[in-house]
Amino acid sequence: MIMKTSFKAAALICLSLLAPFGHAERIKDLASIAGVRSNQLIGYGLVVGLDGSGDQTTQTPFTVQSVISMLQQLGVNLPQGGSQLQLKNVAAVMVTASLPPFSQPGQTLDITVSSMGNAKSLRGGTLLMTPLKGADGQVYGMAQGNILVGGVGVQAGGGGGGNSLTVNHLSVGKIANGATVERAVPTNLGEGNMIKLELNNADFATASRVVEAINDKYGAGIAYALDSRVIRVQAPSSSDQRVSFIGVLQDMQINPAEQPAKVIMNARTGSVVMNRSVTLDTCAISHGNLSVTVSTDTQVSQPNPLSGGRTVVTQNPQVGIKQDSGKVMLIKGGASLADVVKALNAIGATPQDLLSILQAMKAAGSLHAELEII
Repeated sequence: MIMKTSFKAAALICLSLLAPFGHAERIKDLASIAGVRSNQLIGYGLVVGLDGSGDQTTQTPFTVQSVISMLQQLGVNLPQGGSQLQLKNVAAVMVTASLPPFSQPGQTLDITVSSMGNAKSLRGGTLLMTPLKGADGQVYGMAQGNILVGGVGVQAGGGGGGNSLTVNHLSVGKIANGATVERAVPTNLGEGNMIKLELNNADFATASRVVEAINDKYGAGIAYALDSRVIRVQAPSSSDQRVSFIGVLQDMQINPAEQPAKVIMNARTGSVVMNRSVTLDTCAISHGNLSVTVSTDTQVSQPNPLSGGRTVVTQNPQVGIKQDSGKVMLIKGGASLADVVKALNAIGATPQDLLSILQAMKAAGSLHAELEII
């Protein structure tokens, strides 16, 4: 493959190789139990007690409306024109949380509080009682507490002038154990005496290996695959025995099938991640002032006929890179896409150069892998 460029920027190259063949993984890392899932919760609330860093209420009228509504519910009647309140210590926020499976009323959850107005900082604020609702509109939790913001902001000078320094993000904070579960989500763990394993990545070979391993341990017919993702497993009908069975099942070691060849590139940073299945064919591409050649040198070894050996054919791939200035880099033996990318990076290829080159290699059929741009 041939390419040419005159740009001078180093791209970050991240080469990620899959684990060696035969590396076993637990079923719990490869699959989940159907019906055992988290549920997202969301709520709208108010944060008070800010040190003048709250919403500018003239630009966020919903903050004033929320304060008026809250005060009315607490029995405080504002005079006419209360909508002109100028509040500096209050901010309207969205509260989000994840409700784990099997959560019961009384348990606590960690929550994230995010400003939705123009508050400068939530540092030191207190979230007022906020109901957390699920996708069905039902209230599943109640949130309240003091917000922890992992940052600090300093401003020198009065008014809008002066210098300012901000460390980390000040408009988002967390409250550990800041919500209490008020309603449990019914979880259907299996149908009758059957449970379903759902592979994280659909793969016929991996599904077959999981079924084989389970049947080898518990007996033929205990597990069977419905498709490349879902595996049905016969489990004890007793809830206590089923929990124990699932615990042992998830700890079983499986050798997953090798993943398809894939190359992922971040067009913004130039990061390139590829797995061990990626292969290259001989090709030639021209790009700017840069020339890159990928080829394969075939060598045949002829043994002595009297020794009883056999003829051996070896492939010696090579990657050559050349600029008009005369700089040449040659990588011999076992040439791979990793070698090509590292060589391109060494001579200053930009992320955009890498992207264009990889796309051209894929279009030409030289790159045997799925190319994904993120």
